[in-house]
Amino acid sequence: MSGKSDFLDQPPTDARLTDYDRAHLATYLRLLDAESEGAPWEEVAKIIFGIDPKTDQLRAEAVYQNHLARAHWMTNNGFRDLIRASFH
Repeated sequence: MSGKSDFLDQPPTDARLTDYDRAHLATYLRLLDAESEGAPWEEVAKIIFGIDPKTDQLRAEAVYQNHLARAHWMTNNGFRDLIRASFH
């Protein structure tokens, strides 16, 4: 899962790290970096997800917001599963 078409509109909301999360760790980091740099969500949605907000604004914003929320979850919770897995 690395191409732009490999993104779900809604990432998993499991309380545990999923295979989808593992496959998209770099994406989550890119989203957090873009947010910290103040990049416009429209630009981020187009570059990372390949969704043009000019032609599909609702979906572009939803995919961006949903994945950004999961990225924040990863920084607060999901990383624990990564750490545990690296010691097994």
